[in-house]
Amino acid sequence: MAADGNITKDIIYDAVAPDDFESMLELERYGNRSTAFDKIISATHDHFWDPLDPKYIDFTEPFDMENEMLLPEEMIISLSTDYVSNHLSDWKTRVRFVNQSTLRTFSSILHGEQGALNLSASLCHVLKDQGAQEYAANQTREEARHVTAFAKYIKARWGKPVECGPTLKTLLVDIIGSPEVYKKIIGMQMLVEGLAMGAFATVFAKTNDPLAKKLMQLVMTDEAFHHKFGKIWADRTIPHLSEKEHETIELWAAHCFQTLLFNLVAPTQQRDLYEEFGLDPDRVIAEMAANMTDEIRRENMKEQSNIFRVLVKTLLNAGIITDRTKAFYGTYVDIEELRGEGDRMVGDDIAEEGIKYLQEINFSDKARQILIAAE
Repeated sequence: MAADGNITKDIIYDAVAPDDFESMLELERYGNRSTAFDKIISATHDHFWDPLDPKYIDFTEPFDMENEMLLPEEMIISLSTDYVSNHLSDWKTRVRFVNQSTLRTFSSILHGEQGALNLSASLCHVLKDQGAQEYAANQTREEARHVTAFAKYIKARWGKPVECGPTLKTLLVDIIGSPEVYKKIIGMQMLVEGLAMGAFATVFAKTNDPLAKKLMQLVMTDEAFHHKFGKIWADRTIPHLSEKEHETIELWAAHCFQTLLFNLVAPTQQRDLYEEFGLDPDRVIAEMAANMTDEIRRENMKEQSNIFRVLVKTLLNAGIITDRTKAFYGTYVDIEELRGEGDRMVGDDIAEEGIKYLQEINFSDKARQILIAAE
C-alpha cells in the first residue's frame, strides 16, 4: 500500500507505509533497480573515512580552551551588543563565553546529524526502488560516522553536548516521523543538509582549531553527495507537479525556512548561556532584537557561506521557489543574483579537496578522480 500524501512523480521514489514490509517481498521488485543513484553509491568508496582511526582524524589533538577562541568573536552575535560586550570585559571570561557559545553550535550539528541518521534509516523502510534504498542505507552509515565524529569532538573539547534547541527538535521530529517522502527529502536532504553545508563551510573557513577544520572537511566530503540525492529527486519530480502539488511543496518549504531563519539561532534559545555568565537573558534578547533588522539579515546573507543563503539557493536550484514565494525570500537575498551563480554549492570545492586527501589514504596505489555533481 502506498504511503498517504506522497507526491510521487517518478517510480524511483515510489514509497510504501513504514510498516508495510510485505511490499518489499514482491518478486517483481527484485528485478527492478534504478541506475539513477549508482554514481553516488559507487563514490562512497572514494570518500570513506573512519572517525575511530587517527590516520584520518586524531581527536587527541590539543587546543587551549582557556586562552584561545574556537571561533572569532564576530561570529558570536550576542557580543555585538554593548551590554554583553561590556559585561564580558575580562579576556578569559570572554574566551569561555565564545567557546561555550560554540558548544551550542556543535551540539546543534550533532543533533542534526542524529536526525539525518534516523531519517536516512526511515527512508530504507519506505522506498521501494532498490537503488534508492541502497543509497539511503549508504547515507545512514555515513550519518552514523558523523554522529560518532561530532560526539568525539565535543567530548574532547567540552566533555558533553547541550540539549537540542526546541526549534530544531520540532523540525527533526516532524520530518523523521512524516509518512510523506517529499517532506523527508525537502526537509532533510535540502533544508537541513543545505543548512549544514553552509555551517560547515563557515566553521571550516573561520575556526582557529585545526581539528575542527579537518572534521568539517571530512564531513563535507559526505554531505556534498547527500545534497545530490535531493537534487535528483527535484529534477525527477518538480517539473511534473500539478499547480496544487507545487503549491503544497513550496509553501511547506517556505514555512520550514521561516521557522529556521527566525528561531534556529535566536537568543531565546540560549537563555541558559546568558544566565551562566551573569547576564540578564531578557536584556540580551531585547538588545539583539533591536540590532537584528531585516536589513541586517539581508546584509548578512550576502556572504556566500551564510547558512540561510545556502538554503534559499538550494530551494531555488531545485525549482521549488516560484513567483508565489519569490518575494518572501527576496526580503533577505537577491534571487536573480542566486540564479546567476549556477549549481555549484558552497562547500563543493572544500569537499573535493577533502576527497583528494581521502583518496591518498584509501587508494595510495592509484590516483582516481571523481566528480561530486550527480548526473
